[in-house]
Amino acid sequence: MEFLIRAALIVDSNSPHHLSQKDLLISNGKIAKIGDVPDYEGEIIETQGLRVSPGWFDMRAHYHDPGEEHKEDLESGSAAAAAGGFTEVLLLPNTTPCADSKNALAYYQKWNRGAAVKLHASAAISQKCEGRELTEMIDLYQAGALAFTDGTAPIWHTDIMLKSLQYLQKINALLINRPEDQMLTAFGTMHEGEVSTRMGVKGMPALSEELMIKRDLQLLEYAGGRLHFSLLSTQGAVELVRQAKKQGLKVTADVGIHHLIFEDEALRLRAYDTNLKVSPPFRLYEDRMALIEGLKDGTIDVIVSDHQPHDQESKKLEFDLADFGVIGQQSFYAELLSVFGEETDLMIEKITSSPRSILGVKHPRISEGEAASLTLYSPEGSWHYSTDVNQSKSEASPFMGQDMKGKVVGIVNDGQKLINGY
Repeated sequence: MEFLIRAALIVDSNSPHHLSQKDLLISNGKIAKIGDVPDYEGEIIETQGLRVSPGWFDMRAHYHDPGEEHKEDLESGSAAAAAGGFTEVLLLPNTTPCADSKNALAYYQKWNRGAAVKLHASAAISQKCEGRELTEMIDLYQAGALAFTDGTAPIWHTDIMLKSLQYLQKINALLINRPEDQMLTAFGTMHEGEVSTRMGVKGMPALSEELMIKRDLQLLEYAGGRLHFSLLSTQGAVELVRQAKKQGLKVTADVGIHHLIFEDEALRLRAYDTNLKVSPPFRLYEDRMALIEGLKDGTIDVIVSDHQPHDQESKKLEFDLADFGVIGQQSFYAELLSVFGEETDLMIEKITSSPRSILGVKHPRISEGEAASLTLYSPEGSWHYSTDVNQSKSEASPFMGQDMKGKVVGIVNDGQKLINGY
């Protein structure tokens, strides 16, 4: 396979061609040449405003496979990832059966043979992600687990959290926790505040997230280890992580793309739209601004899609009965562009080099002779997010039916090229 990417702006701070506009000749899965190729007669990819970066890495997605393939499976999830520009995805362990055994990890490794989108498994901290009994983490690490987490469930058991930090130091592995004190959020469905009071909905206080972060940071200081907080949502949480980094603790964090766009007020304006029901919930304007500032100053290391697909039967319900979670991979770049505008390219490291550095995954590099792992995108491209172009089995997106500015042209990875046809 050989083709030419014509006149693309290279966005890769690890490349000698960073922020220069070049032709890229791809041949046999490698970058054969970077420079002017004026008389090429083969297949050419070109579009207005074309940019190329190392392949994007989504550090948090849930494909429900195995167990709930009616919501998403590896094929549809990978298609959504590719359409969204992702060449690699870290999957949550909350499947049926849970990813708490070597056999469960082998399921994803078998899928990766010949796949353009590589799926990485995170393994459960506790058996069945229930927070009571530790898994055999060293065995799981040797079997290929990239990180350890209970995924959608916070690690509520303090002793389990402490022992996990101590245990994982033996293999220098990463512990990921989604901070939430579930005793404070029980039966809650949105942010606790003025809007929830006016809507008559039980709220989920910011305190539930911040208390858990304080606990975990104290345990990290006591025990050592590496800790990553997933889905920060409050101003206080950002400040706690900022101070922990200043103290020298080995802590990193991510934020979901939707939390950079929506606030709790959106639920009132969109009349209890269940496609805005997520956990942690959308919070206040000052929280959203703190998340954006945290990304800009380096407090928050990664942006994730938090892709959590659900079928119609799980979302088209009364608001308090609907499942938490929405899809986020295919619309990711358009959302990112809507938040950061001309600064969007500065955020690309949050989905390329940063997640890979945290997880210890090899960085693809845009340089001659390197394997071609690339995402092609254009801030000038536009598309309509309809059910016809949606690649996920789920339609639970707050942007379904809308015109989107900012388009992923396609991906190149492992000798394969997938170009979006819409």
